[in-house]
Amino acid sequence: MARLGVYRDFFRRFLKLEKPVQDQVVEVFSKFEEATYAGLHLETVKNARDARMRTIRITDFWRGVVLAPDEGDLYVLLNVLPHDKAYEWAARRSVTVNAVTGVIETRDLVTMKEQAPPTEYVPSMATPLFVHVKDADMERLGIDAQVLGLARTFTSEEQLEKAQGFFPEQQHDVLVGLASGMTVNEVWASIPAPVARSEEIDTEDVVAAVERSPEQILLVNGPDELMKAFSQPFALWRIYLHPSQQSAAYGSFSGSARVTGGPGTGKTVVALHRAKHLAEQAEGDKSVLVTTFIRTLPTTMEDALRQLVDDDEVLKRIEVRHIDGVAYRIVTGGAGSLAVLRSEEEKARWTKVVRKLGLPSRFDEAFLSHEWREVILSQGIGSLEEYQQTSRPGRGRALGHLQKAQIWDAVNAFTDGLKADKVWTYETICLEATRLLEAGERTPYRHVIVDEAQDLSPWHWRLLRAATATGRDDLFLAGDTHQRVYDYRVSLKRLGIDITGRSIRLKISYRTTAEILRWSLELLQGERIDDMNGGLDTLAGYRADVHGEEPRLDGYPTQQAELEGLVANVRRWLDQGVKPGQIGVAARSNMLADQAIAKLKSVGVLAAALAKKHTEDAVAVGTMHRMKGMEFRCVAVIGVGEHSVPPTSAITPAEEDILTHEQDLQRERCLLFVACTRAREELVISWPGHPSTFLRL
Repeated sequence: MARLGVYRDFFRRFLKLEKPVQDQVVEVFSKFEEATYAGLHLETVKNARDARMRTIRITDFWRGVVLAPDEGDLYVLLNVLPHDKAYEWAARRSVTVNAVTGVIETRDLVTMKEQAPPTEYVPSMATPLFVHVKDADMERLGIDAQVLGLARTFTSEEQLEKAQGFFPEQQHDVLVGLASGMTVNEVWASIPAPVARSEEIDTEDVVAAVERSPEQILLVNGPDELMKAFSQPFALWRIYLHPSQQSAAYGSFSGSARVTGGPGTGKTVVALHRAKHLAEQAEGDKSVLVTTFIRTLPTTMEDALRQLVDDDEVLKRIEVRHIDGVAYRIVTGGAGSLAVLRSEEEKARWTKVVRKLGLPSRFDEAFLSHEWREVILSQGIGSLEEYQQTSRPGRGRALGHLQKAQIWDAVNAFTDGLKADKVWTYETICLEATRLLEAGERTPYRHVIVDEAQDLSPWHWRLLRAATATGRDDLFLAGDTHQRVYDYRVSLKRLGIDITGRSIRLKISYRTTAEILRWSLELLQGERIDDMNGGLDTLAGYRADVHGEEPRLDGYPTQQAELEGLVANVRRWLDQGVKPGQIGVAARSNMLADQAIAKLKSVGVLAAALAKKHTEDAVAVGTMHRMKGMEFRCVAVIGVGEHSVPPTSAITPAEEDILTHEQDLQRERCLLFVACTRAREELVISWPGHPSTFLRL
């Protein structure tokens, strides 16, 4: 009876097939195990570079490419393409076995031959990309002679990026690691090793290579398992780590460490693998904390951990909780409840303080609230003397000693009122949790993993620093300051978190297309964005290997016309077989998001707010802030008009404080960047009237 494996990289391509074609793929291969089916329906490929290449009919227009064994019964589905392209793809490629790791590899022999330097090749005057790596080390890392010959001619990362389309995948990943600054030993440690390092590998035994390549080949047992795999293709390839991510997830660090990278580089996936790795070595329940500032993310992360970890005892050692929930639990001890002020209640209390103390109009409730958070709490100021001496970067005009004394009295009146009435804000809960931890003799967690680290406030960081003892593998941070959408700007060093020499950058986006990525990056062109550690961050070299449609930019005369356009786009995606839950709609305001939901529902399209639980049967609609941590096949970003993005209310006037004005504009650019990079395959940006100044039209 024939056995079937599916090349994991195909699952990404499967997502882009129209729904009728997807259904036919499943139907064809669900019958594959029938005894005579494989032999009767596979066709040879004329002029194939690899005699084991076969094709199989999916429809009159589509064909699957299958690797057939020289002997035995194990077949591998490699790709599904239109008829002529399927034969061309199969004819150009060869399947080989990596001499070091023993895994299966595919390479485009035709392109590699075309790219090979001529006999009279004269080396470029530019510095070779891999001049620092010896041939012997390349061989030790599994780079074969054919790949090495080409790699030695590369003088830029752009050349290496283009080679991704025809180099064997694992060898290309090794070269990416070397080009990104990893040492030979670091790359060696990151290479998946399905066989013992000392085992003799038969490079002619492709069947054995398939069976030992779980990262590349999903072996399915029966039609039910095949149906399950194709019903959740994105989840299957998402949990696979590339070598560039492996060292971050499974390395051992002498102290706190960080992984950075743009949207879709797999930072969250690395964080989850890191949690699994540390929990497998830990002792005691809840010894590993996974936390984030995004309220919707913990549920998603818990679901992903259940896919990743199949040992219930290991899962018990991991706690996934929103950062404010961590503080709340510490203060309450897991029992009882606290009365937490709503925003309008807090505003009323500040207004009452202003009136009681007779403060000047300049010191209104908004000013005092921001001063408390952005200066006093952010800098951990505990006395008037400290406050008098502190600087207030980005907080408008300078304050004299008398004015600071007035503000300090107002802050004390506000916090004393909270204590007297036994009510809390999330900030005061966090402060109390930190105090309790610092006063105690034990820390509740051995390891803390932070996702979306760029959005945490200074008081959150002080809490986490107090929640785990300083030492090996204590704090692990995953984040990207280009995606910072809140006002908190921190220096990790000043907060007692030292990541010097333990920061890893990811450069390959596995989520979105090169076209969406390139357009989105232009939104941040020229912006100087800090790295939370005293320097500037960069997305230089950040790239995507998957190509697709260019983002669409649509202007409309009115908002109503724009909403009609939204309906047309959503219906088009649904007609193409995209599931409702894989469509996202982002707006800058709650009001516009609600209008989009109402419009979609009025024409019979089920839509739901992201603020509620997201289900696969409804189009997800939310604010740009709510889109953090989410991803969809198709995304519509609406209302990107001149008065809405950025909204005037979110920008400090330049004449009041030029630094804060520029930071506000940068934050709003980052917010639009986040919304646009939620899309995996198709992005549409629209506006009524005139477009936002952020759009480079």
